[in-house]
Formats: sequence, structure tokens, C-alpha cells
Amino acid sequence: MNFAAAEKIATAVLYEGYMLYPYRASSTKNVQRWNFGTLYPRDYAEAKRPAEPFRLLTECILKPNPHSTLDVRIRFLHMVRVENRDEGVERSYNVKDLRLGDTATAPIIRDFSFNGTNTITNKALDGYTSPKEINGRLIIRLTTLACGLLKLTLELLNVTPMADPSNCARADAMLLAFVSAHALLGVTGSEFVSLLDTPEEFTDAAASCRNAGVFPVLVGQRGQKTMLFCSPIILYDYPQIAPESAGDFFDGTEMDEMLALRVLTLTDEERKEIRGGDDRAVKILERTEALPQDFLMKVHGAIRGMRPMTESPPGKSPFGEWDPLAEKPSVESVRILGVELRVGDRVRLWPQKRADIMDMALEGKVALIEAIEQDFEDNIQFAVVLDDDPGREFGMMRQPGHRFFFSPGEVEPFVDAEKPEQA
Repeated sequence: MNFAAAEKIATAVLYEGYMLYPYRASSTKNVQRWNFGTLYPRDYAEAKRPAEPFRLLTECILKPNPHSTLDVRIRFLHMVRVENRDEGVERSYNVKDLRLGDTATAPIIRDFSFNGTNTITNKALDGYTSPKEINGRLIIRLTTLACGLLKLTLELLNVTPMADPSNCARADAMLLAFVSAHALLGVTGSEFVSLLDTPEEFTDAAASCRNAGVFPVLVGQRGQKTMLFCSPIILYDYPQIAPESAGDFFDGTEMDEMLALRVLTLTDEERKEIRGGDDRAVKILERTEALPQDFLMKVHGAIRGMRPMTESPPGKSPFGEWDPLAEKPSVESVRILGVELRVGDRVRLWPQKRADIMDMALEGKVALIEAIEQDFEDNIQFAVVLDDDPGREFGMMRQPGHRFFFSPGEVEPFVDAEKPEQA
């Protein structure tokens, strides 16, 4: 199976969080790796309280064909200590041309290991330690469901032995971990069934699938059902890398445009530190410094496609029963403690959430109801302006910082004792 169509998105996930802006090893956020899907050695994981993950489990369903074959590719990063930082070495283990008919009779168990050969390239070896040996176990099972579909179960375990796991520091355990562990599955002569967009007749089969640490999604060209990516990050079927992206930034929570601009603002001292560190961070710096003038325009925003909204029958909303464009009826008054409160009335505030210092500062204050508002979920909010606010006029002009919102349960009618009650 040629996984080339899936490996670009898989590699982006492999390095997600590997090195974050400003890409310096001394940066606080880069002292500890932030990769997803870390599998620690089982001895270490079970010695911790609470326990750490040492395995990933994924289950998927596919259409039966005893003559079809399965390919599996396991991928992760293997950390290597380099002076005061850790660098990742890509590891992969492959199982090819596994006949599904053979897998149905007994589980397939494959043990693998990676020895301590130093695989860091383009660097002087001074300050580098050889990678520690790590061991893994892959278990593949196939069962036939009542609906006739096949359920494929895959387990990946980190079985690297440890002499004293209870006293091992996390930073040292990371050198024996599978970091950003994930799996690519490819089938020939059959098709996978989407667990996100499952045909109605297969929903019960999809609901029976268990996944821990990863979740399988279809990858490749849209409509293709021969490859699955078991990702430690939640994705939709057929994820794609934006064609405007010039390369990895290892930080999917940010836009390429924003990260490129930030890299270009780094000082000479910061750039010098990056050039003496991780090769992948060096490539980000070199690529960003050489970006053409029109790059930022390309990544500023792109429209993938446009379609007209479907017309709805007269008198009906195109949004169904809920119409966000419809005018909400105004609320004239709210009855609290037997009193009808309206705009212009005064209330005493009793904040209930106490989420910040303002809730405590406004407790017991008297305020004027400036408006009574209702959101799309029919929740009522009183917009109030404090009586003793020196900037009270700004609150009446609805300026932020002088206008506050409270629910009906957080206010009570205010009775001015100096004014006689009207008959």
C-alpha cells in the first residue's frame, strides 16, 4: 500500500507541538515537549498515580473479503538527549500484505525494537547521547460482526523494560517513550467504513468500536475508502494540508501567516540560538527568511468554494425552527420577589457566580436597569449601570466597563427608604 497520499497529514500530526514559537530550546514552552499521543514504557506508566498511557487501541470496520490484504504502518518519535534538550528521531514499523483471511483465525502479534544506533545527522556528535533501546508490541485481531462486517482491532504497546520505574524522572522516561504515536492502515480488495459518516445500516457496528488514544479517519482523495489514519488528534474524514502552506510550523493552533510574521521579528540573538539547536527549527527559520513577497498574501485567506443558500418556502426560515436573523420579542418586565421590574427601575446586586473580583466588588451595590435583554436561548439578562459610578453617563451610552449584566437571580428590587411609598 502506498501511503504517500496520507503521510503529509500524518507527518503534520507527528510534529504537532514538537517545537513551538519562538522555536528556541530555552523557551519555557519548549523545555517540555507538547506532542500528542505519548506512550510511556508499561512499567513506568503503571507505577505512576494516576497511571500514564502505555498503549493505543483502535477499532474500525471494513467490508468482508477473505482475499483482501492489510498493510499497517506504525509511526512515532524517539527522543534523544542532546546537551540540555531532546530531539526527535522518526521511527516506523511496517506490516505488509497481511491476508485478512489468516487474521480471522488467530491474533497476529509482532514484536519490534529500535536499538541505540545514533541517527542524528548533520550535527557534530559532541554533546549527543545515543538513543536508548526501545521495544514495542503490535497486536492485530479480526472478528466477524453479526451484520457481516469485519471489525479490525489494533493495539500498540510500549513494552520497553525498566530497572527502577518508580524512581525514574519523567524527562528520562520520555527517552524511552513513543511520542506522537499513530498508525496508518491500508486495505487492498476491500473498503473501510467511516466511523464519522457511517451508513445507517452500519451504525450499530460503528458504535461497538472502541478507541483509546487515537481515532481512525478516512484519508486520501475524498471518496476513497482504502486508507485510515489513526490519529492522536481529533480530525474529520479526509483531512488536508492547506496548499498555501510552505512547510511545517509545528503549531496547528496558529496560522502560517501569523507564525511567519512572528519569526521575522526574532532578534539576532534569538536566531543565533535557533541555528545552534534542532535541525527542524533551523529549517523553519531559513524557510521563513527566504519567503517571497507574495507569500503572506497567499496565506492571508482563501475561499475553497461558494454555494448559494437553499431557498425556503414563503414564511419559513432557511435555518429550520431556529432563525438567528429573526427579531427577538422585547421583554417589557420581569417579575422578581413579587415586583415587576422594568427599564428605569433600581435593583440591588447580589452576584452569584463570584468568578472574579468584580463579582465581589459589586455585591450589594445599587444600580439602574438600563435594558432587559434576551438571548437566543431565551435567557434573561439585566443590563445595569451603577448609581455610584463616576462614569455613569458612559454606562447609559452603553460603553464597555460601565455597563454590567446580571441574571434575574442576581438582583432584587431596591426600595428607597427615604421616599414614601405611593398608594
